[in-house]
Amino acid sequence: MRRLTICLTLLAALLLVRAPARAAAPEQVTIAYQDMWNPFRVAMAGQALEKATGWRIRWRHFDSGADVIRALASGDVQIGEAGSSPIAAALSQGVDVKLVWILENIGGAEALVVRNGAGITAPRDLAGKRIATPFVSTSHFHLLFALQQFGFAPGAVRVLNMRPAEIAAAWDRGDIDGAFVWDPVLSHLKRGGHVLITSGLLSSWGKATFDGMVVSSSFAATHGDFVAALVRVLAAADARYRRDKAGWTADSPEVAAIAKITGGAPADIPAGLALYDFPPPADQVSPRWLGGGAQGGAARALLYTARFLKEQGRITEVRPDYAAAVDPAFAQKLVAAPDGRP
Repeated sequence: MRRLTICLTLLAALLLVRAPARAAAPEQVTIAYQDMWNPFRVAMAGQALEKATGWRIRWRHFDSGADVIRALASGDVQIGEAGSSPIAAALSQGVDVKLVWILENIGGAEALVVRNGAGITAPRDLAGKRIATPFVSTSHFHLLFALQQFGFAPGAVRVLNMRPAEIAAAWDRGDIDGAFVWDPVLSHLKRGGHVLITSGLLSSWGKATFDGMVVSSSFAATHGDFVAALVRVLAAADARYRRDKAGWTADSPEVAAIAKITGGAPADIPAGLALYDFPPPADQVSPRWLGGGAQGGAARALLYTARFLKEQGRITEVRPDYAAAVDPAFAQKLVAAPDGRP
């Protein structure tokens, strides 16, 4: 009996050694994205992040930053793209996220376009007009700021809450006189309208806006390696565009990838991309953006945005500062080791 027991034990051990190892299932994350035109879309199309991490990534499309923030708050997504206005609103309402990368300095890539023939040639002509924008977005923030600067009392302009696709449909039906929005809908509106004011001009008046990549704080704390890989992929995609802007033409594979993901017209995308600024890693970690603590550009933009949103009755609380939610650590690692070595 003792010999039989020993034999069976040895056989079991041998079978265990010879059995093929079962590969562990890859980890999974859900990332929210919108329709903005940026180089990251090319990385998405080429599955650059999946290849860099080995993770399964569920990409979920959302129509606005407010929708992205709601999904982050509920735990449905762990990482998402959102504008500075919805990020400021989220942080003010206690949503625990970290801003880890500036996707783009919006500049002229968002604008107020008014319909040709609507009788709007100057800001004063907006009185009583129907202007659409996605509420709590950077476009909404800049529209309200513009109306304030133009001296309009609340309600003097009919501001309508519509998602980008709804704006395009309402424009085609003739239901609205104008809209403050981003591409690809912005380019669609420009074909039958003209730009009255851009986010670039409004930013120069002291109210800068940006789009950022935000991460659930708990996810960033437990999966820092993945977030670091995400930042590296983002930086590589932006660098690829900066090296060869002229090569990203309507018939290039890069523009084709952006068009496929966002639904934009390839002919419009090169000019639309040129309206954005995609900060390189050194700029990301500088006081202009993620660096500088409470005096950094991103933290100050979030604070100013939150104060304005409170004045407009969109939020009820403003944090003393927003620096704690701005995390330059991942971009700093990239600057310290640009070739990918630790």
